[in-house]
Amino acid sequence: MPVVLGPNRYGKAETRLVRVVRDGDVHHLKDVTVGSALSGDMEAVHLTGDNAAVLPTDTQKNTVYAFARKHGVAQIEDFATLLARHYVDSQPTVHHARVEIEEYFWDRIPKASGAEGGRHSFVRSGRETRTCVVHHDRDGTTTVVSGLKDLVVLNSTGSEFSGFAQDEYTTLKPTGDRVLATEVSARWRHLPGVFPYGDSHYGESYDEVRRCLLGAFAETYSLSLQQTLYAMGERVLNTRKEVCEVRLAMPNKHHFLVDLTPFGLDNPNEVFYAADRPYGLIEGSVLRDDTPDARFAWE
Repeated sequence: MPVVLGPNRYGKAETRLVRVVRDGDVHHLKDVTVGSALSGDMEAVHLTGDNAAVLPTDTQKNTVYAFARKHGVAQIEDFATLLARHYVDSQPTVHHARVEIEEYFWDRIPKASGAEGGRHSFVRSGRETRTCVVHHDRDGTTTVVSGLKDLVVLNSTGSEFSGFAQDEYTTLKPTGDRVLATEVSARWRHLPGVFPYGDSHYGESYDEVRRCLLGAFAETYSLSLQQTLYAMGERVLNTRKEVCEVRLAMPNKHHFLVDLTPFGLDNPNEVFYAADRPYGLIEGSVLRDDTPDARFAWE
């Protein structure tokens, strides 16, 4: 039976980059992790070990640092696009480039009394991680997917779960008032060409999509986490016209009511045990009905 080479790609994973912008005595931080993956005319290296088509992964790492110095790192979507286009445009054997970036937030440390802190002193923020993935093809097509992960949210009421299917193994009891908590991972695909390279609107778009996600979570009376997921994606699409598809992964961070009757105490939905595993995992996508297909963008 003949054996053939299937889909393949290679690249440099998790290149750590911290860029300090020195605006006089006021400094600004950009803290990111960059991953690149290239594919194209790569059969020879797999079949015969001929490396002529291979741009070393070490070179990809060096390119990240050099471009950070030459071009700066403003919006991560723009920096990823710059890198992806460079790899495809500079290497004839590279037909597709995928660049993924995670950004970590830092807050300024407030000035202490009588001190000059705050200009160049920072504390790592407890916020979510900002993400993006950019794909660029030799035909000039660029797809930008922005996102976030580790966004932990909780509603202490306004949620119930009942009317579910049951069988001989079901022990879960219906509830009309529960804690709903999750750790949101969200990705949203931008319409092609919506923001030209170098446009600053990616930052504004990120902030507004985040606001939509949080607003829908807080304002939806939830009969299920699936319903909440859909409401969050729907809010984004109804509010942000540059977004054509939202994909969400939301683990159900269960909070179980503790039985305090052995101690002669009642528990009117006040004391809970926060379980970390196992957990329900709810995933889904919400998209405009005329959204062009771009399955590779999520890979």
